[in-house]
This record gives sequence, structure tokens and C-alpha cells, in this order.
Amino acid sequence: MKRFDDERQHVTAPTRLYAGQLDAADKLAKYKSRFQISDPDLCYLDGNSLGRMPLETVKRINDFLTDEWGRELVDGWSHWIDEASPTGDLLGRAVLGAGPGQVVVQDTTSVNFYQLCNAAISARPGRKTVIIDSSNFPTDRYLLAGIAEARGLKLITLDNDGTGGPNAHAIANEHELITPEALEPFLSEDVALVTLQAIHYRSGSRPDIKGITDLCRRYGILVVWDASHAAGAIELDFDANGVELAVGCTYKYGNSGPGSPAWLYVRKELQSQLRVPIQGWFAQDAQFEMGPFFEPTDTIRRFQIASPSIIGLRGVQASFEMIEEAGIKNIAEKAALGTDLMIQLFDAWLAPLGFGLMTPREANKRGGHITVTHPEAKRIAAALRKFAGVVPDYRVPNGIRLAIAPLPTSYTEVYDGFLRIKESVEREDYKKIEDNGSRVT
Repeated sequence: MKRFDDERQHVTAPTRLYAGQLDAADKLAKYKSRFQISDPDLCYLDGNSLGRMPLETVKRINDFLTDEWGRELVDGWSHWIDEASPTGDLLGRAVLGAGPGQVVVQDTTSVNFYQLCNAAISARPGRKTVIIDSSNFPTDRYLLAGIAEARGLKLITLDNDGTGGPNAHAIANEHELITPEALEPFLSEDVALVTLQAIHYRSGSRPDIKGITDLCRRYGILVVWDASHAAGAIELDFDANGVELAVGCTYKYGNSGPGSPAWLYVRKELQSQLRVPIQGWFAQDAQFEMGPFFEPTDTIRRFQIASPSIIGLRGVQASFEMIEEAGIKNIAEKAALGTDLMIQLFDAWLAPLGFGLMTPREANKRGGHITVTHPEAKRIAAALRKFAGVVPDYRVPNGIRLAIAPLPTSYTEVYDGFLRIKESVEREDYKKIEDNGSRVT
């Protein structure tokens, strides 16, 4: 039978004029000038890994260094101390669809994931099973495996990419997508926790967050969503969708800088039921009484461990204030249209060169990036950086991720990037690439 993608091998590509028309009508086009663009000729299609730097970030951090830390010294803590929570409120408003008092910006996604997974398991005493999928981000898989081993739990891995994992069970899927129908046979009143991605880091597929959350709730199961590849690219609507627990980073579509503080979300009515394993000083109700017993506050601060990274928070504030100003609805619409353009260019230019498409074609089933596959993907990705002025990223075993970051990326940049990919592969630039031993792809 003819493959679906084969039917698109001879389609006509959109024109550069069309991309320019999209830019002319783009409500977000003005935001590109608010980012540092050091090389205007570079097609940067990797904002799903690390976003570009907002110019405002430089000012905010410089002002903090000179006008606050430099002048105020330790007295600055009088107003720095609580910045993690209002910054969380900003992030919640801007991209998560979360009301106040449910988000805190702190630590790393890994630490926050560890905290919430343990808290969720403890809140379901007597249950002995936790569930993850094999295509989940490695850190989440490794951490949950460690938690399961330490606590004597059974870890079920839904094998949706063929790589297996602890107690793996193959499930029917397309594009690594976990559906409620595929998940339900594994659910029972013995399951304490399910953790999935709000956007799959590799394929870019988008699960039914509300449907899965509602399904798990019927069994009394808590769900921790990792929204690292979703926040700032799609509308998440956590409150409306009944999401209970979630984590994510700020340096991808959030444009907050490498290593910028991550965030965690805990639905307000659930906060009093959860106790995290790392009982930090900042979670203490009467923090400065230095008491002998841990007595957590009843606010979102009960999930905070220690002193916030003020420099990091200023980067988050600068970027997410801009995102809030632009509007997540507008951002999500541009991400959908930009990835539509990518798929049209894929059909016309890349499919005939032996590429496959790993990402759903329906806009409501994907995020802000697509993944194309090719047997020479690793060398092609390297060649694009070295010879073509295109920055994608490579993901094993054969994927190249390509993203539109809606605020700093134009449709014309997407068009030019895909044209260069086509021309580079036609020239066989990738054959000039040897493994340089870099850990970063």
C-alpha cells in the first residue's frame, strides 16, 4: 500500500512571497526586534532547545547587579525573598492558564519533577505502581525509575517508541502519542502516579491533557505533566483542564536563558494534601523563627526548597512579561501556522529526498516544532550548522527537530531554512561531516 507521505512527493512548495505575506500580516512580527539577533543571515530553528535572548534581559540583570545587589547588599533580601511566587503567578498567567498561588519558579525541572512525583506517590499510600512512557524525556524516565526502586514500587513503561524500558509494554500509537484509550488498560486502584509530556520532546505530538487527567482521576491517580516543550508554544489552560501537577523549564520557548530557573504547578485544592521530600527552609511557615520542627506553610511556598536565584528570576520576568504582552493565544496561532508552513515545505522539498515526518499533521495534535527523519540525520544536522547557516537539533536515532519560536522567528526565516536544508542535502554536504566527539547535538 502506498505510504501517506508518498502521495505528497510532487506537491508545489509555497513561495517565499507567500512567507513574506504571512510576515506582513503577523501580529507578532514587531517582537523580533526585541531580541538579540547577532547574525541576521542565520536561520535559527532551535528555539525549542534554547530560545534567543531578549534585549530586556540584559538591562534587567545589569540593573539588578548595579542598582540592587551592588548597592543594597544583604538588605536586598527584604524584597528579593518572595520573588519566586509572584514570578510563578506571572508565568501562570502568561502561558499556563493558571490562577495565582499555584506556580513557583525555582530550581531545575529535574528537581521539581522529583519533588512532585514523590509527593504524589506519598499522597496515595498503599498504591504500588507508577507509569511512564518510553519516549518520555530521559531525565524523567531515569528519575522515576530511581524513585520506584527506592520506594519498592512497580514501574510500568508504556513502550510507544520501540526502545523498551523497565517492565515495558508495547502499545499501539502514532507519533509516540499516548491516548486515553491506550493508557486505560494499565490503570487500576494500585496506580499512584502517571507522568507524561504535554508535548513530546522528540516527535512534537500533543496528547489530550484533559482527557488523560480526567481518566486518571476516576481511578484516584495523580498525573504529573512535563510541559517543558509546551510552555510558551501552545495554550495549556491548566485550571480549565483540571491539571493537578506539572513541571517545566523556562529556557526553551520561554527565552529566559540557559539554566534559567524552572517552575512547578500544584493545583490549589491539592496543595494541603502534598508534602515534598526535600523539606526546605523556605517552605517553613514561620521561616525566620528557625524552629525545631518542620511546619510547612499553606501557600505554594510549601513546595519551595531554598533561596531563589534572583539573577535567574529577572531573566524569567523579562521574557514572560513580553510573552504575556504578546498573548499566548497569538503565540499558539503563529506556532500552528509556522509548523503548517514547515510541513508544506517538507512535502514539497524534503519528502522527495528520502525524509520522513515524525510529527502529526493536524495542528491541534502538535506543538511548536516538527521532527523530520532521515538515515543520515545526525550528519545532516551537523552539516546544516557548518555549511548552510541553519541551526536545528538532532535526536536519536534519526530525527532532526525544527521549531518556530513565535516571537523572534519570522515565516521567511522558516522558508529560507527549509530551502537551505533541501539544497544542502542535494549537495550532499553531510558526507563531509565526521564525528567530532561533541556531546551536544
